[in-house]
Amino acid sequence: QVQLVESGGGWVQAGGSLRASCAASGLTFSNYAMGWFRQAPGKERGFVAAITSSGGSTYYADSVKGRFTISRDNAKSTMYLQMNSLKPEDTAVYYCAAKTRKFGPFQSLLSYNAWGQGTQVTVSS
Repeated sequence: QVQLVESGGGWVQAGGSLRASCAASGLTFSNYAMGWFRQAPGKERGFVAAITSSGGSTYYADSVKGRFTISRDNAKSTMYLQMNSLKPEDTAVYYCAAKTRKFGPFQSLLSYNAWGQGTQVTVSS
């Protein structure tokens, strides 16, 4: 079955950087667009970034544009999220997901139905 495993979260001071990874198995990784979402305590899960199957196009939430970079290595079946200039409001559990609805919007939760377990990112002020 499909498995997505996130790693690389942690604790960092404001202004610092982290890189999250998402290792995929049980699917032909290079066939799927992928996304990162996040959920802070008491808030709904929201879109962070997405990348097409080839890596040729990327999409970002306005709140992270210019600070976060999504990338992928299809040979390693792994996706990454480089997070720079982190802010306390970036604190959340970060989830990776496989976009299984080919024509669904990249920003919509409903376009993804394979999810990882999440990795915690905590940014202190």
